[in-house]
Amino acid sequence: MATAVTHRMRKFLNDPADLVRESLAGLAAAHGDVLRYDAQNKILLRVDAPVAGKVGLVSAGGSGVEPLHGGFVGLGMLDAACPGEIFTSPNPDQILAATEAVDAGAGVLYVIKNFPGEVMNFKLVAMDAKDEGIAVESVVINDDVAIADADRRRGIGATVLVEKITGAAAERGDDLQAVAAIGRRVNERARSIGVGLSSCAPPAHGKPIFDLPPGEIEFGIGISGEPGARRETMRSARDIAAEMLETVLSDLRPADGAQVLAMVSGLGGTPLIELYLMYGEIERGLRDAGLAPARKLVGNYITSLEMAGAALTVLELDEELTGLWDAPVHTAALRWGA
Repeated sequence: MATAVTHRMRKFLNDPADLVRESLAGLAAAHGDVLRYDAQNKILLRVDAPVAGKVGLVSAGGSGVEPLHGGFVGLGMLDAACPGEIFTSPNPDQILAATEAVDAGAGVLYVIKNFPGEVMNFKLVAMDAKDEGIAVESVVINDDVAIADADRRRGIGATVLVEKITGAAAERGDDLQAVAAIGRRVNERARSIGVGLSSCAPPAHGKPIFDLPPGEIEFGIGISGEPGARRETMRSARDIAAEMLETVLSDLRPADGAQVLAMVSGLGGTPLIELYLMYGEIERGLRDAGLAPARKLVGNYITSLEMAGAALTVLELDEELTGLWDAPVHTAALRWGA
């Protein structure tokens, strides 16, 4: 059965049931200078974890959204990542093992995307960690403006920014409460929206999650293969970028003349030539809105298997956040200054 599914899917697979485990082993083999794979607990750890005197950073989530989170384990970002199966939250045992592995006495910060399974599992583990004497703080990411109710908003692109900026704060020696406060500030100052041009096919299912007729797009997609908040007609990149930017800025409401960080992330199936075209439209729109795109990031940073499309995240910067963003980082997927 696995062979039949593999052939039908036209994916590089052995057995779909082994995809996550084999991919994690391959990631560690390719980037052994940065991270290591604990196969028993199915977690990825910074190669030198735990780091004495430093707040440990742990994040988690379903696989299929790479390089999130494993690609961001390393100097200046995460100390551990807990990958679940495809689009499935990791279990509490993974999170607790990661917490214990990265705690060096300064406590552990959880970076949590606002999905019910993740929130519940981290909450359960936080109680166990505290029983073991490990201080824990949490930052819940809810930047997806496709959902009107802020309490129900999913965590998407801002997760990458929180992981980078809190990672830098932890690296410079900030205490747990200070690192958590910075993470919450980033979340409050960031908004995201995604547009899907296709569906994606989880290997275990063997078929796309939803059908998208020719000439239509999904506006406001999630990162677990979910369809969008609404279906729209395909049109020019300029028009789509303008709608994405207006949706984000009308909710974020940055100060006039503010410096911002703009991230355009592919969803796994869109070539860079199109992503850079989209970024050019976004930057033009930001400048027309009186904003200064001081920092930029374009590429595949938070994806959804092979879904075609793009997600926009805008963060209103301040002097401290800019400095922390610029601080050295050395991970599989993000590196500069180190």
